[in-house]
Amino acid sequence: MQSDKGCQRLDTFGAFADKEGMTRSLGSALTPALVDRLSQRDITRRLGTALPFVTVDPEGRPHPMLLSYLEIRAYDSGTVGLVIGARTRSARNLAERGTATLLAIEPDVTVYVKLRVVDGPLPVADSGEYGLGYFLLAVEEVLEDAAADWEGGMRITSAVRYAPPPALDEPWARATLAALAEPRARA
Repeated sequence: MQSDKGCQRLDTFGAFADKEGMTRSLGSALTPALVDRLSQRDITRRLGTALPFVTVDPEGRPHPMLLSYLEIRAYDSGTVGLVIGARTRSARNLAERGTATLLAIEPDVTVYVKLRVVDGPLPVADSGEYGLGYFLLAVEEVLEDAAADWEGGMRITSAVRYAPPPALDEPWARATLAALAEPRARA
């Protein structure tokens, strides 16, 4: 395959497409284990772990951001709530293009959750200076990634981490948790 600059590009997909491993679709719903992981039931244990979240910018390019488990919540296998800055590029991308991918890349799980906006951004009460917005998202596809046989047992050894984890009694954290308590959309 040739690029515009005359350089030879490696067709890695074609080279490995018939091998065992790589990503496989788990369907159009979160598994029970993913619902539990994203439910905020064990929020204090999950704080400190970052979740990459990718929207699409106006030029069609991926636009990444990092979320914490505090900012996202699965209500059931098909519905997820998200609270982020309402005036951020990611919020604008979600509102304008309506799609995103959530990545959970940790030693015990590597999944990519493709999402579509149902509604948002909706105002978040008591978010004051933080200007938070709530999005209701529908799960469209869940992909699981695993090492291929030829990768020799390589695996994810740690999650993306941040410190210090937020205190749940901080005003923005309380507003975020309250906004995610129940799914909501405009009537």
